[in-house]
Amino acid sequence: MDIHAVRADDLRYLVALANTGRLVAAATALGVDHTTVSRRIKALEKALRVRLVERGSDGWELTEAGRAVAEHARPIQHAVEQAAMAASGSRPDRLAGTIRVTAPDGFGVVFVVPALTQVREEHPDLNVELITATRELRLYQSGFDLAIAVGKPMATKVFTELLTDYTLELYASEAYLKTRGEPTTVDELNRHPLIFYIDSLLQIGDLDLTRYLPQATARFTSTNIFAQLEATRQGAGIGLLPKYMAMRAPELRRVCTTIDPLRLSFSLAVRRDGISRQGVQVVREAIHHQVRTRAHELS
Repeated sequence: MDIHAVRADDLRYLVALANTGRLVAAATALGVDHTTVSRRIKALEKALRVRLVERGSDGWELTEAGRAVAEHARPIQHAVEQAAMAASGSRPDRLAGTIRVTAPDGFGVVFVVPALTQVREEHPDLNVELITATRELRLYQSGFDLAIAVGKPMATKVFTELLTDYTLELYASEAYLKTRGEPTTVDELNRHPLIFYIDSLLQIGDLDLTRYLPQATARFTSTNIFAQLEATRQGAGIGLLPKYMAMRAPELRRVCTTIDPLRLSFSLAVRRDGISRQGVQVVREAIHHQVRTRAHELS
């Protein structure tokens, strides 16, 4: 390999694609056309004689070699940003750039949005992005700086920590209970339609309904927790909902109080190549602050 054939600017294109997972988004961040991003990364692969990116099911993902190269390339992007700030006379401690967070839809809206709002108020030059979906976190995928997932992912390529425990309980509307009656035992509960996730699309073991209620079958299912909440409000059945979601609908009442709550946890993952970024740490602390000050909504 000829080291002189490796262009430092091409490494910035790889970092941009690692941050976004999409050519168009990387191009927008760099102020170029997406074909330019593709061309520059191909040139970098040729110079390094190794495949750096590959097409994934949800955008572009870095190969193992690509992740290693991007980790060492991030200081180059940081140096460029610092140089631009110095040239413009900006404060050296000013936070700029973009931080992307992925989180389950309900937790993302109820807890992460307030955290990101706080960060933006304190650091107006910092851009924040939130991707929400309740799905299995693939820790090798590109496109996030911080990720919140159900359970505790085990991996060495990212820094992970327990964010918080939370509970799910059975709720129904007052109107539903008045019409259908209130179950008090598991046998009685099995005669009511349950509202929960679509099992075949979830692929998160900790949210397996059969682990909690072995004989139960969900009759109204959705991949979206807000749809589950609304279905419970509308009287479609009994919903197994996180406490922090049920609190948003005061017309709901907990049922089957003899059944213990389902206790789960959220973990927060940060890429090791980004753990030292000040912006990442500011967002991480803001999320932890929301959890600490609103613990009563979680369990």
